[in-house]
Amino acid sequence: MSHSFELPQELTIYNAVDTRDALLAWVAEQTAKSSTEFDISAAKVAEIDGSGLQLLTALSHLPQPWRLVNPSQAVTNACATLGLANWLVQHS
Repeated sequence: MSHSFELPQELTIYNAVDTRDALLAWVAEQTAKSSTEFDISAAKVAEIDGSGLQLLTALSHLPQPWRLVNPSQAVTNACATLGLANWLVQHS
């Protein structure tokens, strides 16, 4: 069974820490419920910078399987610009 976390519209240096904290709390909650796969939705992300991408790539260190669902055009473009297109394919 899959569970989803909705990323905010703005995933930038200005809210990366708050988003990280909310995301890690959500992951801990889902893990306590024995969830085995996590979906992280990037559908609403309209603005993303290097800090936002760093947060997303750091998720690769989670022991639980996860995937980035519905990456917005902003996420896709940012990944392409920074050479993360293959990473995006692997995690979506």
